[in-house]
Amino acid sequence: MRIALVSEHASPLAVLGGEDSGGQNVAVAALATELGRRGHSVVVHTRRDAPDLPARVALGPGVVVDHVDAGPPAHVPKDTLFPWMGEFAAALRRSWEAAPPDVVHAHFWMSGWASLVAARPLGLPLVHTFHALGVVKRRHQGHLDTSPAERLAVEAQLVRSADRVVATCTDEVGELAGLGADPRRLSIVPCGVDTHHFRPDGPAAGRRRPGAARIVVVSRLVPRKGVGNAISALAQVPGAELVVAGGPPADALAADPAALRLRELAQRAGVADRVRLLGRVARQHLPALLRSADVVVCVPWYEPFGIVPLEAMACRVPVVASAVGGLTDTVVDRVTGLLVPPRQPDAVAEALRALLADDGWRAAMGAAGGQRVRQRYTWARVVDELVDVYASVRPVAAAAGGGLG
Repeated sequence: MRIALVSEHASPLAVLGGEDSGGQNVAVAALATELGRRGHSVVVHTRRDAPDLPARVALGPGVVVDHVDAGPPAHVPKDTLFPWMGEFAAALRRSWEAAPPDVVHAHFWMSGWASLVAARPLGLPLVHTFHALGVVKRRHQGHLDTSPAERLAVEAQLVRSADRVVATCTDEVGELAGLGADPRRLSIVPCGVDTHHFRPDGPAAGRRRPGAARIVVVSRLVPRKGVGNAISALAQVPGAELVVAGGPPADALAADPAALRLRELAQRAGVADRVRLLGRVARQHLPALLRSADVVVCVPWYEPFGIVPLEAMACRVPVVASAVGGLTDTVVDRVTGLLVPPRQPDAVAEALRALLADDGWRAAMGAAGGQRVRQRYTWARVVDELVDVYASVRPVAAAAGGGLG
């Protein structure tokens, strides 16, 4: 098939760890690469965010990244991008008129809106993955939610108009039903893990505190990711060290507001000497960091899917995770890790103490996690399911009459 992937702010070529770079970038890159490996022709459309980027860049066999001119050729926070989505949609339509794809798969609500505007007049089938829902973000962040006013209406429109909506977890299905989704046009396909890259064998990163238990967090440093909760929990886990990967490069941490906030929190909690902020860690070094951990902590306030716990499980490292969103699908409580309520450092501390006190339990959880990833979350299996979704919508779209609302 000729497949267009649309990911307006999350380029598969982006350096991970920044404010708007994370799981979606990883998922789109891996999906495109696996589709190309199977012989499909894939174009990933993403917004140009630097003036010197080539118009098109090869990502791998059969895959190119198309840098779409829409708005300034510079980084723009994703929550301020919507005014340029009309330009983005117009560019997509020109591209698809010249070379129509068999199916369009949009990622995130703005990509969905632009793809709907461009694809529907051309009769192209549209598959959509939200990755995160505005209604959930607003519920958890309240007045701190910086999403544009149009988001909720656009998401409701996409639920009605896309030929198929792909949820990444069972929790999201319930949210989509609340938006009026037709269950006959819903599919659940999780994100996957590169099990060749994230695997249990291989070197582990060195430790500065020999003999001390190591807890690892890999996350953006935004408050909702719960890194502060992990730091607060550390005060109740004597002797352990907490290593945090994410945020700006290491040489920029001293001036980064989010890093400063976390360091001040560690100081107040009396654990500053046991908390180490690494800054951005290149993806090729993440498996070694994860393998160096006794436990990986992922305790966001909410999480649409969450790839880090799966990456840890692929390395056979047990996980302490919030019982929210996709984490309730991927982490099996007391089998591959421990699930705890969000925003409760005391519960995180209790889980960590229990795991760190029992080497055998950790080893058993690590083995179970590795097996679960290999059985359910490889990109090969994920792409099998998505190709079935793509094939199912191709004959549907010609007769579809979904409007732009």
